[in-house]
Amino acid sequence: MPKIKIQQGEWVVVCDGAKALILTNVGDEKFPSLKTKKVYQQDDPLTHELGTDAPGRSIQSRGTARSAMEQTDWHAQAEERFLEKLMARLDAAVQAGEAKSLIIAAPPRALGVIRQHYSHALRTALRAEIDKDLVKLPVHEIEKHLTK
Repeated sequence: MPKIKIQQGEWVVVCDGAKALILTNVGDEKFPSLKTKKVYQQDDPLTHELGTDAPGRSIQSRGTARSAMEQTDWHAQAEERFLEKLMARLDAAVQAGEAKSLIIAAPPRALGVIRQHYSHALRTALRAEIDKDLVKLPVHEIEKHLTK
């Protein structure tokens, strides 16, 4: 993983589909010190609480063939909604001038979802994307992974 210089005051957003840490560098580029600014966590309800319908069936217009519809992945939908809301919050922070620049670290699948929701302002403020799942690590470990 390429090491990055985290600018003073820069936001580092570490997330996956269920949790997001917004960290800010209170140190400088040479000696970064990440501090937690905000933590967002998605509730993780059981599948039967997310959706109760059985998958549907379709009947062919000719003949008697039937086929089952694919089961909806409720957890994937919930993760996508969580990431979409996170991007909206980040966009609002960039628009308000709270975050001048930011770095996002997320697993590849989450990055794929996130990229679809970048606004122009957010894309302009984005300095780096890191395709790693660091959200479960303590802050000092995240700092080490990014800078050492």
